[in-house]
Amino acid sequence: MSDKFDVVVIGGGPGGYVTAIRCAQLGLNTACIEKRINKQDEPALGGTCLNVGCIPSKALLDSSWKYHETESSLAEHGIKIKGSDLDLATMLQRKDTIVKNLTGGIAQLFKANKVTWLQGSGQLKAGKQVEFQPLDGGEAQTIEAEHVVLAAGSVPVDIPVAPVDQNLVVDSTGALEFDKVPKRLGVIGAGVIGLELGSVWNRLGSEVVVLEAVDAFLPMVDKQIAKDAHKQLEKQGLDIRLGARVTGSETTKTKVKVTYSDKDGEHTESFDKLIVAVGRRPYTEGLLSQDAGVSLDERNFIYVDSQCRTDVPGVYAIGDLVRGPALAHKAIEEGVMVAEVIMDEHTQVNYDVIPGVIYTHPEVAWVGKTEEEVKESGDAYKTGVVPFAANGRAMAAGETGGMVKFVVDEKTDRVLGMHIVGPQASELIQQGAIAMEFGATAEDLQLMVFGHPSLSETVHEAALAVDYKAIHVAQRRRKK
Repeated sequence: MSDKFDVVVIGGGPGGYVTAIRCAQLGLNTACIEKRINKQDEPALGGTCLNVGCIPSKALLDSSWKYHETESSLAEHGIKIKGSDLDLATMLQRKDTIVKNLTGGIAQLFKANKVTWLQGSGQLKAGKQVEFQPLDGGEAQTIEAEHVVLAAGSVPVDIPVAPVDQNLVVDSTGALEFDKVPKRLGVIGAGVIGLELGSVWNRLGSEVVVLEAVDAFLPMVDKQIAKDAHKQLEKQGLDIRLGARVTGSETTKTKVKVTYSDKDGEHTESFDKLIVAVGRRPYTEGLLSQDAGVSLDERNFIYVDSQCRTDVPGVYAIGDLVRGPALAHKAIEEGVMVAEVIMDEHTQVNYDVIPGVIYTHPEVAWVGKTEEEVKESGDAYKTGVVPFAANGRAMAAGETGGMVKFVVDEKTDRVLGMHIVGPQASELIQQGAIAMEFGATAEDLQLMVFGHPSLSETVHEAALAVDYKAIHVAQRRRKK
């Protein structure tokens, strides 16, 4: 192994592996350090996202939805199935196969791009030196680098009132591995992870209670969209209790007893399993030596500028280690930016146009500013909202719940935000992101031709609705 590289990336998750590949494409001698061991007890790339996060959870979300449809809604399409059975072991095996294929694919991309994969842990020291400790227990080695990119990601937040044992009380990783469907499941946290994992097991037959300390549902989401999502998820059977602050938990051999308080006082609930999903924190343990020179803020995030430079010249940090949303696609684009900045190509991530998605059913997605944010700024604005119930493609698919909403600057007509709850929201939201990236106006979208019949027509109608031009919904003009 070489003891000197142009670039050393610490972390092989979405941000890290993409940084390494892009650096190699630009002609830089690049190494990526990753210490993860997967379920098969083998070294693995892909980080949390591919191994125990985004990908396996989506596999289970899709599988569980197919089961739910089989049990609950195929009959209305004229498809009658008698005696369907849930084979949870096969469902979990399918999830694991998808994960293994994707993570193995990254290893092949490393080979194709001549990225050196160093299997073990890395720590940044003074002078852009990296101490590498191999997984095989061999002697630690010191690696010199012209540039170091810190991409160690994040880990679930622990709370003292519900310590995780990965048996009865689990984090997001353990929630992907239940060997049977819990009869009664508790979830602490009604954020993205809590709602997605709660949805999986609710569809498979669990009675799911979600306890959320905050009084508002999805406070980061446009209120109109969040209200509709809340209604649809509760209709599916999720028991979402807001303003419910967990104060303690107690486990027996087979049960978890949880105490929580709300406006009505103290309460106790008993569950077969409990998922703790209260957020994630940057994973900086062992990442930096005391003399590394890299600054952290009060929340333990690494301080960086707009192009992800730390206080140490030649050292960068990306993804969940730094400010901004903890999203894989944000980390990926930061990694590409850093690689190109290293080569003096002054690219920039547009942090104002990063889509967010919750992969429940219906999906929730957003990009840009909420109506509440624009209203608070004092700027004049207008909105256009159209339900999927008015869309022929949605009717044909039996997916009429939800809506598309635009928030638009009243003076310039520029799109400020787009918000969706409904079918394929994760795909449709990119239309809003593209519009915002190119500075499009509502009129630009109004003048475009959208395919018929398609879910995208609801995007078109919502843009038309901004100026009371929607054809397929009746509109009342807002009072000035």
